[in-house]
Amino acid sequence: MQTLQSAHPHQCGKVMLEKFTAQDFAYYYTLVGNEQIMAQITERAIPYEEARADFGKLLINNTLHERFGQFKLLERSSGTFLGLGKLEITKQAAASAELGYILLPQYWGKGLGTEAARQLIEVARSEPQLKKLTAIIDPANLASRKILINQGFISTKLFDYDGLPAESLELTL
Repeated sequence: MQTLQSAHPHQCGKVMLEKFTAQDFAYYYTLVGNEQIMAQITERAIPYEEARADFGKLLINNTLHERFGQFKLLERSSGTFLGLGKLEITKQAAASAELGYILLPQYWGKGLGTEAARQLIEVARSEPQLKKLTAIIDPANLASRKILINQGFISTKLFDYDGLPAESLELTL
């Protein structure tokens, strides 16, 4: 069990980051298999077999760097699964990572997305190899956009991502 402590433990708050392991597929699938959640991401729930394959890739990516990858977002006090957070790199020596987060609907609007983003940014800032964070969102997802803008991200472009509208935002570290 690998838990990521933020760079400033006294500011940890309610959310804890813990890397996904092979035993965590059920948590992952509660997110990607949920149509309400995925409406803002892929516009469709991910079928079970596709989700299994995606989760396998996630686990491989999680081995690239000890502090980067995809994490379960857990409530610190109870260990309750809240969602997913990511600081994803594509190669070990990457200078840029993609930041992202997904929360279960019952936790929307409670400040947990902001807290998860803040913690992921703290981790990124504590790793000297990273110079930039990127986040890709659905431009219609105003809540997610607000979280990122409030953390200092700047919109860099609107584009088509696999046939879906997308907005790229960046934060220089």
